[in-house]
Amino acid sequence: MTQYGKEFRIFKFRTMVVNADKLGAQITSQNDPRITPSGEFLRKYRLDELPQLFNIFLGDMTFVGTRPEVPKYVAEYTDEMMATLLLPAGVTSEASIMYKDEAELLTNAEDADRTYIEEVLPAKMKYNLDQIKNFGLVKEFGLLFKTVAAVIK
Repeated sequence: MTQYGKEFRIFKFRTMVVNADKLGAQITSQNDPRITPSGEFLRKYRLDELPQLFNIFLGDMTFVGTRPEVPKYVAEYTDEMMATLLLPAGVTSEASIMYKDEAELLTNAEDADRTYIEEVLPAKMKYNLDQIKNFGLVKEFGLLFKTVAAVIK
């Protein structure tokens, strides 16, 4: 979902088997068997995100902003979290940098969806809401460089 809760099609390179959404959670954990070998490579270097440049061109996304969530997780947003839907979704954010390895956090979770909703999502939203409250053009450019550094690292 993006600005004002509008659903949109996000462009990404396929990294999972066909019908992966029907075979498990809507989030992935480390060593998820649904990820293909080539998908593992694409994900490691975040190359699966490149097609989102089309989303930016179409106006569904911006370079910096809250990462889009699927409706299932947006339904769990508190009123405060809904503020993140006032702006277009972004390709990168402070939260996406800090939680770039969230799959590792969810690996040993008994219920990955529940753990994501109760623990990871609220923590990521603190970063997202802070980013909205303390917006600054210099900060936005800084996040772009920080993202590149995080991917290279």
